[in-house]
Amino acid sequence: MRTLKDLLKRLLCWALLLALLVLAAAGTVLGVQGWKLYRATQPELPAAQLYETLSARPGFTTCDAIPQTYIDAVIAVEDSRFELHHGVDPVAIVRALWTDLRTRSLAEGGSTLTQQLAKNIYFTQEKHFARKAAELFAALDIEKHCSKQQIFEMYVNTIYFGSGCYGIAEAAEGYFGKTPAELTSAECVLLAGLPNAPSAYSPHSSPELALKRSQVVLDRMVSCKKLTKTQARELQDEIAALPVLPRTCQATRRRPAGIVKTIDRRVVFWFQRFKIPEPAALRWKDLPGRDQANGRRVHLGC
Repeated sequence: MRTLKDLLKRLLCWALLLALLVLAAAGTVLGVQGWKLYRATQPELPAAQLYETLSARPGFTTCDAIPQTYIDAVIAVEDSRFELHHGVDPVAIVRALWTDLRTRSLAEGGSTLTQQLAKNIYFTQEKHFARKAAELFAALDIEKHCSKQQIFEMYVNTIYFGSGCYGIAEAAEGYFGKTPAELTSAECVLLAGLPNAPSAYSPHSSPELALKRSQVVLDRMVSCKKLTKTQARELQDEIAALPVLPRTCQATRRRPAGIVKTIDRRVVFWFQRFKIPEPAALRWKDLPGRDQANGRRVHLGC
């Protein structure tokens, strides 16, 4: 009997060792694929030139023209550890991996704001492990060359808010007929919740879901100590009473689907080899942007 138990223990140990070796091999392969995919995007727009390029676009909105409430809301709901990490958040990744393993899907990505920016600029929205790996390399490179404030500005100027609106300037104009600086706290909270699922949370098509999403944003702001519970309740009442303009952003600009304007043979080779959808060509003239000097010191993160 004892011999059988010892044999089972040894078999279990060997099985665990084999599983670890398989995981290490898979991680190495994905890392190599991700690195090559990331490097293929850099000749067109290196991370070192990213902020200079995007901030030169007409309509680019800097933090000095964005209400602090909006900044707090975005970071609270999207990346509460924004000021603490260097582009990649191990805590969020472990949490996302556990969720994905339990659901057997890519339900949660664990992406930081920097990773989301990298995805929006360099890659497609398709969920692939190789793309996630490439996203990590891109995020680390962006953090090396850009400040947190610059990263935040690039993020809010390129994300999609639904109803054809790209960037905070278009969203403020399209939903409320205002500039970002004129947004109320309630409007800021509502807009902060949209990019997570723009079609699902659109105030035009799904006002109930938009209201529920704003409650999630408020709860995160309370958790991050950016609002008290009383302030959150008052803002939720204001959000429920917000008048939203008819759809005005539709077709005003086309999505900046990726920074790479053309894909050379090396990029095509790697996309075909690893069966990854190719990123669409960027239409530079469609990128929102306005050249403004940085003003006040902005507090980012919880």
